[in-house]
Amino acid sequence: MAARAKAKKEQKLKLTLVKSTIGSTKKQLATAEALGLRKIGDVTIQPDSAPTKGKIRVLAHLLKVEEEA
Repeated sequence: MAARAKAKKEQKLKLTLVKSTIGSTKKQLATAEALGLRKIGDVTIQPDSAPTKGKIRVLAHLLKVEEEA
């Protein structure tokens, strides 16, 4: 039963902005802002969902993505 509880627990992703958004397109800037990333080194925890993965795809070259336990 404990295994089921862990399986239902929502997965999280830790996103870190590792490169500057200078020179990025308006869409990329808006996506970074929507994720709560403003400066290099900013970290945010987001749910592992389809909309989040789409945002990550837009900013893949600027982000470091890790799975949260």
